[in-house]
Amino acid sequence: MTTLAINGWRARLGHWVESPAVRHFITGLIILNAVVLGLETSRRAMDVAGELLALLNSLILAVFVVEIVAKLAAFGPRFFRSGWNVFDFVIVAISLAPAAGPLAILRSLRILRVLRLLSTIKRLRMLVESLMHSLPGIGWTAALLLMMFYIFGVMGTELFGDAFPDWFGTLGASIYTLFQIMTLESWSMGVARPVMEQYPHAWLFFVPFILISSFMVLNLFIAIIVNATQEVHDLEQKEERDQANQRAHDERQEMLELLRAMDQRLSRLEQQKENTSL
Repeated sequence: MTTLAINGWRARLGHWVESPAVRHFITGLIILNAVVLGLETSRRAMDVAGELLALLNSLILAVFVVEIVAKLAAFGPRFFRSGWNVFDFVIVAISLAPAAGPLAILRSLRILRVLRLLSTIKRLRMLVESLMHSLPGIGWTAALLLMMFYIFGVMGTELFGDAFPDWFGTLGASIYTLFQIMTLESWSMGVARPVMEQYPHAWLFFVPFILISSFMVLNLFIAIIVNATQEVHDLEQKEERDQANQRAHDERQEMLELLRAMDQRLSRLEQQKENTSL
C-alpha cells in the first residue's frame, strides 16, 4: 500500500469519526451511560436489571474505546495536540482500570465519562474554554478579594475579638466569619446584629465589606468571564471565517487548475489538427 493510499484512508477515517452523525451518536451514548451509572447506584434497579445494566455499560465503554482507537489511527501523534482529545483519552483510560484490588477506588470514577459531554457539545466546550481564558483576570480579582479579606480580618479582630472570640478571636476566625458574611448566609441576624448590640456603630464595618465583596468584586468575576466568553466566541467566528475563506480559495485554485488543464488540452488538440492538416 502506497503512502498516498494510507494518507487517503486515514483522512477518510478522520473525516468520518469527526462527522456530526458520529458526534451525535457518541453524545447520546454518553447521556445513556450517565443514566446507566446512576441506575447502578439503586439496589432495586440492580436487583431487577443488574445484568442488563452491566452489559450496557460494557458495550458503551467498548464503543468509546473503538472511537479513541479510530481517532488515534486517523490522526496519529496529532491526536495528542488537542487538549480535548487528551481529556477523552484519560477518561476512557480510567474507565478501563480494573475494578478490583488497589485500583478498585477508580470504579467510582467511571461517572467521569459524563464529562466527555464537555468535549462533544460545542457550547459546553466554549464555556470551558472561556473559563480557562479568563483565569488570568480571575487571578488578579481573587488577589484583590484576598487583600480585602485580610484588611477587614485584621480590623475585625482588633475591634470585636475580645467581645466575640468565636467569630473574631483570631485572624483565621475573622476571615472565616467574613467569608460567611460575603455569602450573605445569616450575616445579619447571625453575626451583624449581635455585634451591633454591643457596638452600635459596627454597621460601618459590615456594610462596606458587603458592598465591596458581595457586589463589587463578585461582579468583577462575572464581568471577566462574560468578556472572556465573548472573546472566545469572536475567535471561533474568526476561525470559521478563515476556514470558509480558505475553502473558497482552494476551490478557486482547483477551478483555475482545471481551466488551465482544459486550455492546455485544447491547445494540444488544435496543434494536432494543424499537424494533421499539414
